[in-house]
Amino acid sequence: MKVATLFHVPWPENNRNQMQLLKDACSEVELVEHLGFDSAWFAEHHFSRYGLGSSSLMLMSNLAARTTNIRLGTAVLLPTLHNPIKLAEDTSTLDLLSEGRLDVGFGRGTEGYEYHGYSVEWSESQKRFREVIKIVQGLWTETDFEFDGEFYNIPKTNLVPRPVQSPHPPIYIAATRTPETLDFAINTGFPLLSGPVADTADALKMCENYVNQLKTKCVTGSMSDIPFFRYVYVGKNKEEIKRDTQHGLQWTFDMIQWRRSLIEESEVNKKIDDWRSEKEIKPYEFDDLLNNRVIVGTPDECIEKILALKAIGIEHFGCNFAFGGMPHETVKSGIELFASEVMPYI
Repeated sequence: MKVATLFHVPWPENNRNQMQLLKDACSEVELVEHLGFDSAWFAEHHFSRYGLGSSSLMLMSNLAARTTNIRLGTAVLLPTLHNPIKLAEDTSTLDLLSEGRLDVGFGRGTEGYEYHGYSVEWSESQKRFREVIKIVQGLWTETDFEFDGEFYNIPKTNLVPRPVQSPHPPIYIAATRTPETLDFAINTGFPLLSGPVADTADALKMCENYVNQLKTKCVTGSMSDIPFFRYVYVGKNKEEIKRDTQHGLQWTFDMIQWRRSLIEESEVNKKIDDWRSEKEIKPYEFDDLLNNRVIVGTPDECIEKILALKAIGIEHFGCNFAFGGMPHETVKSGIELFASEVMPYI
């Protein structure tokens, strides 16, 4: 299997300072490269404690200089919140700086304060999403590129610099719940990217639907093409695992629910406990998360779950090791145990 890592760089209340969190994330990428992981992916988020990825391409540019072999991916960029020409320029420059190690995942994100803060209408997001991706791909590959669209009109334009990968960096499309986005991935032939948020069974069902629809269109594609991400932690025993992960997992999935409910104002200056009390939110059952959403457990338990994914075609498995404010040393311990006790058997 190809083994990847995914970083949101969460910033819970009373957690370490932002500079240290970014330094820790970069250090963790250097570690996974040393341990033989294939790729490291970074999420884009704005105005939120959910993640410090507002300038993920800038962060990845730093990593391009600090690494040699590991591929660097975006999981995902939100093209609807970017000027397409600038996005093409920035990704092309990063592809050059990384010597052709860039993978580009695009996603729409979720309705809420990210769109409100950028003054972009969610109702336009699907059309904008498709239009920006077409423009970026055209600028990467065409001479005297022109575009006359609903949102952007571009006269003859030549991108400088051009990406080093030919014809362009690989493109992936993230889809979780929206049929229109899944249809776009199918119709363009771009591989799907499956994030760690949905229940594992639901995520797999979406991947299977994607592959089956490709077959009906006689388009080549398989489950093995899909980067499939889960929250992952490997510990020595059940007591240690629960101690290290329960709080972080509950914070993460509560934060996902909380931020989706906010349209005009982010949660960054609010307290998650106040929201839980106000909405009478019950904590996620830890065992339910273990059984349905994450791959967390002893080495043998994690191997069993990952091999079950492999048996149905998943060949590109991604791990989000750093979630919910987990201490850096704990993250490193989980990564190292995964590399020594799980990776050789998958």
